[in-house]
Order: sequence, then C-alpha cells, then structure tokens
Amino acid sequence: MDQLSQVFAALADPTRRDLVARLAEEDATVGDLAAPYPMSLQAVSKHLKVLEQAGLVTKGRDAQRRPVHLEAEVLDLSTRWLEQHRR
Repeated sequence: MDQLSQVFAALADPTRRDLVARLAEEDATVGDLAAPYPMSLQAVSKHLKVLEQAGLVTKGRDAQRRPVHLEAEVLDLSTRWLEQHRR
C-alpha cells in the first residue's frame, strides 16, 4: 500500500484522529495518550502502531520515557492530494 493510502486509512479511525490532534499540541508517552480513553494501554498502542506504519508518528527515547512524536510533514502529503482534487 502506498503512503497516501496508509495515511488516509490511519486517519479513518476517530481515535487515531484524536491521537494525532493531541500529538499536534505536544509529544506524549503512550501512557499519557491512553489516559482519557476507556480502552487498554495495549489497544492504544495498536492505534499508535497503525499511525507509525503510516509514517505519522515516531517513538523516541528520552531517558526512561518513550515519547511519541507527530511527524506533521507527512500530513502535507494528504493535504496536497486534497487540494489538487478539491477544485
């Protein structure tokens, strides 16, 4: 599957869109991201894995923390496609 398709597929889920919106504000750990959801840490990790496979997020290492970071430039790919076809 090409990256544009992966991005749209990843963003098709409302939980993943919410994760992207929250990560646009600041990097966060999986535990921080999972806190407001009525689902397990493992379920949130699976959502993050889909976002990671699409190139939308990366996981870093900061001492003992593993912050998740939004790769916002990947959103430009979908934005350009939408703008081209908006006309």
